[in-house]
Amino acid sequence: MAKVILSQQGYVALVTINRPEAMNALNVEVIEELIDAFDMIDVDNTRCVILTGADDRAFVAGADIAAMANMSSEEARTFAELGHELMETIEYFPMPVIVAVNGYALGGGCELAMACDIRIASENAVFGQPEVGLGITPGFGGTQRLPRLIGSMSVAKELLYTGRNVRSDEALRIGLVSAVHPQESLLDEAWKIANRISANAPIAVENAKTSVNATMELGLEEGIELETDLFSECFDSEDQKEGMAAFLEKRKEKNFKNR
Repeated sequence: MAKVILSQQGYVALVTINRPEAMNALNVEVIEELIDAFDMIDVDNTRCVILTGADDRAFVAGADIAAMANMSSEEARTFAELGHELMETIEYFPMPVIVAVNGYALGGGCELAMACDIRIASENAVFGQPEVGLGITPGFGGTQRLPRLIGSMSVAKELLYTGRNVRSDEALRIGLVSAVHPQESLLDEAWKIANRISANAPIAVENAKTSVNATMELGLEEGIELETDLFSECFDSEDQKEGMAAFLEKRKEKNFKNR
């Protein structure tokens, strides 16, 4: 892969978008390589994923406008469907995906960040859905995920209709990110979260992700039923026995085996 770098350290996979000459803008090649990278992750030996950009200026500056400018409506539909495939690959990946937003996350970059489980940002990060100023609407899920994530339809509509950008401090205030860090320590902070997640029982974490994601689709009653199913399912795992035994034995060390 030329535009995406996949590496592994312990139980954590690091996916880096590596198109700095275009501020990591998403074109077909980058999107397909990102899908391939997630397909290549060894899910049996990975417990968390970190996604970031190779350029200090931008996580992803947006979808590649030069590539989109002369698309027909059918070509645009195909491009949007490819983008949705990537977002759903990440959103429903069987383990948490942390995004370290190191600069601009605009348009498709903001949508990519919103598909991840946990968003942390550098102090110079900028988020936005500026598509209306280009004569289009968000095409990779921005109109759907933004109001769900920040919990305010009014704020989401204001951002989507005006196309204005928000800096990291406002992104934190409205709940779009969970933390803001200096640029130089951003990736270290992502690794801290990833390693903490990786120390927990993988089956339990995966089930928690499945249950939380279901809040987007299910009513409360159906969601509670799913949570109950996933909770009880954990008791068939060796990891549940190990986790509770360690608690009762007052052991800090736990040997979770993902089974």
